[in-house]
Amino acid sequence: MIIFGTKGYIYQLAILTLVCGQCGNPSAHTLRKRVSKFTLFFVPLFPYSTKHYTQCTFCGVEHQVPNEQAEQLLAQSASQAQQGVGQQHGANPFAQGGQGGQGGQPGGGNPFSQGGQGQQPGQGGNPYQR
Repeated sequence: MIIFGTKGYIYQLAILTLVCGQCGNPSAHTLRKRVSKFTLFFVPLFPYSTKHYTQCTFCGVEHQVPNEQAEQLLAQSASQAQQGVGQQHGANPFAQGGQGGQGGQPGGGNPFSQGGQGQQPGQGGNPYQR
């Protein structure tokens, strides 16, 4: 008795920001690769089908993408990731320093920071602070 069949594998390759063709919203899309493999005695032997899909995270619709376009999208996401390395995309309003926050106040404008506003304990500051 010989047992044979197929098994599918899904690999997530990238997350891209695209405009959805279905709902028209600019949202994150996952680029996925589906590989179907022939199995013999539950052991995957060789792939017989490979397809690429994008799925909108807003409405959930999937679109099949040709292999050439999938490679271009993957290269585009890799170049965006390399451009984003080392760049700051905005000030952190909760940072414990002079950057960002409310008017450059010490402590970043955080009312619960340790002495960031110059208040003494018991003078309207954090009641749990000693």
